[in-house]
Amino acid sequence: MATVEISQALLDRFKKLATPTVYTAVRNRGATLCFMEDVNPFTPGKKLAARARTLRSVPPRPDIHADVTRGEDSPEYHAMGSCGPGDVLVVDCMRRAYSTVLGDIRLTQLMMQKADGLVTDGAVRDLDVVSGYGLAIFAQKRTPSAREYGEGWEANVVVQCAGVAVRPGDVIVGDDDGVVVVPAYMAEEVATWCEIHEAAEELVKEKILAERAIPGRYYPPTDAFKQEMLKARGGKA
Repeated sequence: MATVEISQALLDRFKKLATPTVYTAVRNRGATLCFMEDVNPFTPGKKLAARARTLRSVPPRPDIHADVTRGEDSPEYHAMGSCGPGDVLVVDCMRRAYSTVLGDIRLTQLMMQKADGLVTDGAVRDLDVVSGYGLAIFAQKRTPSAREYGEGWEANVVVQCAGVAVRPGDVIVGDDDGVVVVPAYMAEEVATWCEIHEAAEELVKEKILAERAIPGRYYPPTDAFKQEMLKARGGKA
């Protein structure tokens, strides 16, 4: 399948959408494993909608450690170096809750690159410092450890994160409800569906409150309800 480049304009649309709506849209289009279980917000209130850049970790071993300890040429710096505005670093830590390869000094690169965030199925280290870097941060745990549970091995390849497949360029949407992965090839379609659905839900809520009706009278909004709404609004959600 051809690579789809996600524009900043499309990311801005995702920033206005709630993760539960995005989850429903992605799941209904066949990507049933799209929610990162046990990956939690560590910068509450910070919305994330960004392109994935990835780092894959492997279990630690002396020879592997020797191979990847290359200073500025190490895999984590290659991964972070590929990030910029509109990008998020997604780190596969093999779902090991206290695993991390990045702390406050290394993560200054993400800050300097003006990346949007960090998502990992491992841990975040030095949170009190890193939370001031302007990044949206999602992880399983906080930790004081470093490299005892894994080593960064490969940058910008397909990874798993919390059991979800992530390809570089996918849209990562996160808020206080959690993180959802939107495959790049369906991102435009997902955003459009979510915009219409959320507008229909707001209209449904207005009708329920105005009539003091049982929600089931209008909820969930049907396709016919949505089409009628769009027709009344001149085709716009």
